[in-house]
Order: sequence, then structure tokens, then C-alpha cells
Amino acid sequence: MTRTAAVTATAIDAVRADRAALLDICAGLTAADWQARSGCPGWSVKDVISHLSVLFWLAADRSALPDLGSTPTERAQDIYVQQRRSWPADAVLADYTTISARALAALAGLAGLDAEVPLGDLGTYPLSVVPAAYAFDHYTHIRADLHAPRGPLHRDPPPADELRLAPALDWIEAALPQQNAGAIGALRHAVEIAVTGPGGRTLRVGPGEPASQVQTSSAALVLWMTQRSSWAAGGVTATGNGHDLTLVQALKVF
Repeated sequence: MTRTAAVTATAIDAVRADRAALLDICAGLTAADWQARSGCPGWSVKDVISHLSVLFWLAADRSALPDLGSTPTERAQDIYVQQRRSWPADAVLADYTTISARALAALAGLAGLDAEVPLGDLGTYPLSVVPAAYAFDHYTHIRADLHAPRGPLHRDPPPADELRLAPALDWIEAALPQQNAGAIGALRHAVEIAVTGPGGRTLRVGPGEPASQVQTSSAALVLWMTQRSSWAAGGVTATGNGHDLTLVQALKVF
């Protein structure tokens, strides 16, 4: 198996695992849980599940969704969610259940494909990397937006293990330079980000040799790279150039 095929296969396994976990979570939700405010500003728990369904529709049959043209990704997702807000919870869950199974089959077919696909303001990526975006999205929304302390669900979230975190970090690594070109271009020197724990690796942004270092766990990296947590709250430590570290602290991947 080639490396790109392996990246895709790992991401698909992660999405399958988190899909199963999410279906189990949804089976135990009360009517109040579905309507509770999630960790995504302005979105309920039901809205988060609707959003994840929309992402799967984009993979399986984009024509089933309204054409929003060149609308920025985050704004487009708000519009899609708004259009589904009147759906009852059981319809949202049924849609997620059906389209996720269909989309996983489509995403699995991307294994080893290096042809690049433009994804608007998300950037341009090899097809084989696209499943990692789905792993990243499921990992983040389930743990950071549905579960406490940011979300309303006070129960144990699914594991934050190598299976789930490695593909999430694969997406961060691929998306980071494309989605933060301005901030990275303003760095005076390279910054090295040492990531420990499941999926751990070393990332580097900026020109030349590193003059600053950031140390973070993989789980904390996901939270601050999505601006869901501060460095202080996540136990992230950093040394080096203050100007560069300020820019790095504000990086965002979506």
C-alpha cells in the first residue's frame, strides 16, 4: 500500500469509528439534549449533526444541496444548517445515518489518488487527503462541541487515541500553510511545533531555521488550531520570538 493510500485508509477507519460513536451518542439524547446549545456559537446539538450530514452530502452528492457558489466555507455551512433547522431530530439523525454510510464508500474510493481538488477557501489538496478532513471534523465536533466542558453532554466522549488523532493531525498539517498564508508569511523566522501524544509529529512554519519552539499535546493542538482553547488552558508551552509566537498562537484550521 502506498503512503497516500495508507493515509486515506487510516482516515476512513477514524471516520467509521467516530460515526459509530456518534450514532451511539445520538441514540441516548433526550429532546432537550438535541436542542441544547453546543460549543459551536449559534449552533445546537442538532445543528452540529446537521452540519456533519451536509459534509457527507458534499462527498456523496453535492447536487442534493443548494448551490451557494463562492460563498466562504464557514458562512456556507451556517446557511446549510439554517436550512435544516426546522427538521425534527429524528429526521436529522436518519439523514446522517444514511448519507454517512453512502459517503464513506465514496471517500474510500479516493485511496491513493494524487490528483488535486480545489476546495474553495479551504485550499487545494490531493484527493487522498480529503478523508482526513472528515476525520478532523468528526473528532473536533464530537469532543469539543458536543461534550463538556464546551458542549452540553456530560458523559465520557469517544477516545482521543491514535486512530482518531493521527488523521486529524494529517489534515491540520496539510491545511495549515494554505489556510494561514498571510500569518505564516509575516513570520520573521521559522517556528517549530513539537506535538506529543497520539499522532505526534513535528510541524514547522515560517522561513529559515527555527528561532521559536512550541510544545503541545496532539489533543491540545486540535483545540488551539481551531481556536477552541487558549495555549494556557491547553498546557501549551512556548519559547522564542514574541512576535512570531503571537502569530502562531492565532493560527486557525477549519
